[in-house]
Amino acid sequence: MNEVILKSIITCPECGAQKEENMPVNACQFAYECSFCRALLTPKEGDCCIFCSYGSVACPPVQQQQNCC
Repeated sequence: MNEVILKSIITCPECGAQKEENMPVNACQFAYECSFCRALLTPKEGDCCIFCSYGSVACPPVQQQQNCC
């Protein structure tokens, strides 16, 4: 089994800003406010959380090939 990565770089689709964030291991994050342009990000259709939609790394449950939230 591969080691789960717990940090992901979120890229804002509005302004292109990037910020490294810690991912929760026991919950999905459904909303994220860009600290640069203040856009409120929500998951794209078909994705479980903002990390799967805008992150450089998928959330921990998806990395482990488990059902997410």
